[in-house]
Amino acid sequence: MKTRFTTVDIRAAIAEINANYVGMRVYNVYDIDNKTYLIRLQKPDSKAVLLVESGIRIHSTDFEWPKNMMPSGFAMKCRKHLKTRRLTHIKQLGIDRIVDMQFGSDEAAYHLIVELYDRGNIILADHEYTILNLLRFRNAEAEDVKIAVRERYPVENARSPEPLISLEQLTEILSKAPKGEQVKRILNPHLSYGATLIEHSFIEAGLPGSIKVDSQENAAEVAPKIREALQIAESYMEKTENFNGKGFIIQKSEKKPSVAPGKPAEELLTYDEFHPFLFVQHAKSPFLELDSFNKAVDEFFSKMEGQKIDMKALQQEKQALKKLENVKKDHEQRLEALHQAQEVDRLKGELVEINLAVVERALQVVRSALANQVDWAEIGHIVKEAQAAGDPVACAIKELKLHKKGKKNKNRDKGQKKKLQRNKPMLVDVDLGLSAYANAKKYYDHKRSAEKKQQKTLEAADKAMKSAEKKTQKTLKEVQTVTTIQKARKVYWFEKFLWFISAENYLVIAGRDQQQNEIIVKRYLRAGDIYVHADLHGATSCVIKNPSGDPIPPRTLTEAGTMAVCYSAAWDAKIITSAWWVHHHQVSKTAPTGEYLTTGSFMIRGKKNFLPPSYLIMGFGFLFKVEEQSVFRHRGERKVKSVEEEMDDVTSRTAELLEEGEELMGKTKVGHLTPKSFKT
Repeated sequence: MKTRFTTVDIRAAIAEINANYVGMRVYNVYDIDNKTYLIRLQKPDSKAVLLVESGIRIHSTDFEWPKNMMPSGFAMKCRKHLKTRRLTHIKQLGIDRIVDMQFGSDEAAYHLIVELYDRGNIILADHEYTILNLLRFRNAEAEDVKIAVRERYPVENARSPEPLISLEQLTEILSKAPKGEQVKRILNPHLSYGATLIEHSFIEAGLPGSIKVDSQENAAEVAPKIREALQIAESYMEKTENFNGKGFIIQKSEKKPSVAPGKPAEELLTYDEFHPFLFVQHAKSPFLELDSFNKAVDEFFSKMEGQKIDMKALQQEKQALKKLENVKKDHEQRLEALHQAQEVDRLKGELVEINLAVVERALQVVRSALANQVDWAEIGHIVKEAQAAGDPVACAIKELKLHKKGKKNKNRDKGQKKKLQRNKPMLVDVDLGLSAYANAKKYYDHKRSAEKKQQKTLEAADKAMKSAEKKTQKTLKEVQTVTTIQKARKVYWFEKFLWFISAENYLVIAGRDQQQNEIIVKRYLRAGDIYVHADLHGATSCVIKNPSGDPIPPRTLTEAGTMAVCYSAAWDAKIITSAWWVHHHQVSKTAPTGEYLTTGSFMIRGKKNFLPPSYLIMGFGFLFKVEEQSVFRHRGERKVKSVEEEMDDVTSRTAELLEEGEELMGKTKVGHLTPKSFKT
């Protein structure tokens, strides 16, 4: 999979950026991560975003990328020096994969240098290329250059374009290459075309795309034909100088195994490469064609980034579910351990009871020896000798733990525990200070204690599990908040103001503050438009856009008047009053002699046309775009309606309400209403 720009890609992307975005001002700079930055550009009625990733790519983007909450130091430095400056030029340094973006001009210029090779770098420099800030400090030992703050960036060290390689040089390179090596790989380090363009040129020249050199004689034979192919590659490089073509995404077809038996495997298309040209070797592969190379690259990387985000979200979901599973597993293990402890204690108590005589006799023997002050070691020897003699009581004693005032008896297991088999010997600790019955009772007490603990654990389990599930659901919700990169919707010019579409399909805009009121009248009030206002403190200036110049219907005027009144002091004071409207030529910024108009205030000359009192009622709605095939169904919904059409609408709505009322009354069995009962 292709993951970074080649020289051909850089030239094509730069040509498109120069054609479309030069002259736009920097609005802001954002960082996505420590290598990727967004430069937001704008000019009147137009916005754009450039995405720069160190060592990888540079292109425009139409997608909404997730930005860091706090900008990095490099982003802050870029904001300080680049904000409000125009993008005056963007160029490639020589034939190196280095892009130089110039903001501003003359001594006020700043350069953003993007290195798209190796580990990459982004460098902010002044008009003399003195480095102000950079992502990565490094020393170029081969060139004896230090890339650091306050050092000068060596733009003169960039490789200058070279003429087409001569036949002698080509033959020498091929003859020194290892046998069996592909020619495109041999030439790629020596040329700036890239392996893909070299392969395409070979095929167009009649050579195999993966041609190999077997010997020096073979190299001399194919060298003229290869040089002819390189001339084709050179022509493509010239095309990228002023590139204005399509962009292509090459797709890779993969088989997705089917879960259902007998069902054929599904074909899954994934993005593999992006190019400014559709090369011959990719003609038979599935591909996407987009309007420009920048759009192709944007689509390619946003899809890749979306897949990365999905994988990251999937891992986080798995971790959250694993934690919940671990809580459940730990709880089950705790219950199982308590249950097993009960079984063991019950079994030990039963064994002591079953072997009561043997246990009691063993206790007496050991107590007697201790009472006669026999040494502990001596008691052990006596027990071993008795065991050797076959004494049944001594054989029942497995080990003496006199320092703990106890001993361990080996009794016959009449019960069952986990891996223990029935009638298999089991070791039971017996306390010398207790009788055989008391030892059995001790184990039964332990069993009852474990049973009570298990019951408490079960009671607390529901609460613990609900808490763990709640935390898991919260984590999953946070993970699912941003899992994809959405394509940015086109923002219309009027969306920065208060606005709505009237019932008769007129656009009505209003200012959010005094500055916006000033902008609306000065910039957007045109011939044929209507200015609506109210004589109240804080009332907004409304403009009804009327490009046709036809008279504005009363309904739209009333709706605009309601907006003007609601966005005034009348809303808080709950005062019902009237707005008024005038034609565009009656609105002026010229004040009478000796007077001054503040920002957002205007002089109205001539008669004001007052509207009926407006109710203080506002609403909001969801605006959505329908698909092309659905447009005809909604055509004519918002239009100026005649009185007859209005009456027809009222009658049809009334009939619908009557039908609903009849159904409701029929279900509740509370009489029956007929249309005659209503007046319209």
